[in-house]
Amino acid sequence: MGVPLSPRSAQIIDLETMRHRLRARKRLVRLSPELDGLEMLYYLASDPDTLYGMPLLAWGLREDNEVVGLVPWMESLAPCHELDDPEYGHFVGYRDPETHEIFHDAPEHKIAELEHAAAYFDYEETEDISLTQQLPETQGTHALCMDEDGRPWQLKQIFGWHLYSNGNVDAMLVDDAQVTTLPVLAGDDCLYPGRSRHRTLYFFQRNIANRIRNEDPDTLEALALMVATGN
Repeated sequence: MGVPLSPRSAQIIDLETMRHRLRARKRLVRLSPELDGLEMLYYLASDPDTLYGMPLLAWGLREDNEVVGLVPWMESLAPCHELDDPEYGHFVGYRDPETHEIFHDAPEHKIAELEHAAAYFDYEETEDISLTQQLPETQGTHALCMDEDGRPWQLKQIFGWHLYSNGNVDAMLVDDAQVTTLPVLAGDDCLYPGRSRHRTLYFFQRNIANRIRNEDPDTLEALALMVATGN
């Protein structure tokens, strides 16, 4: 005996459209700087018993209302809980270094702050990509800039971060030839989005950037290996 046919008409599912919609729900819509010293905890696969702390740069509200911690990591301002790399680190949780509390979800005060700010700054969506928010750089993060034509890489300080309407975040770097006033501040004409000029950006904390500047042999060796692997 056959199976009765459903009276409902069959639907064709466009997988690419579904993927696009899922990605859109994960896009960042609002940022909030982390100013109280909260950290991300992670471990390396080579030493799973040792935990490392990294200061959070910001918290981000996604379109699906999820709030995630963000750190400059490799080539992006990355959501902490998505870091799961056998070479560079696995996310464990967040930590308050003052109380030593370890937690896994964004603090309630950050969730409330981001939700209220997103509701207040409710921009009308357009087809054109536009700047929606400027975030200050508070940790001395640097970008290793690499170009298509094989020119020597440059190590440049980041002066801020731009969030765009498509959810992308770019680091703001200084064009030394365009500097007219000091100190350089967010919004100055001498700043440019890093990916508008450079093929690849790798982000480093201030202490690592200083080791690179001082040509620390171990750091340069690790850097060369990372760049070679990335290419």
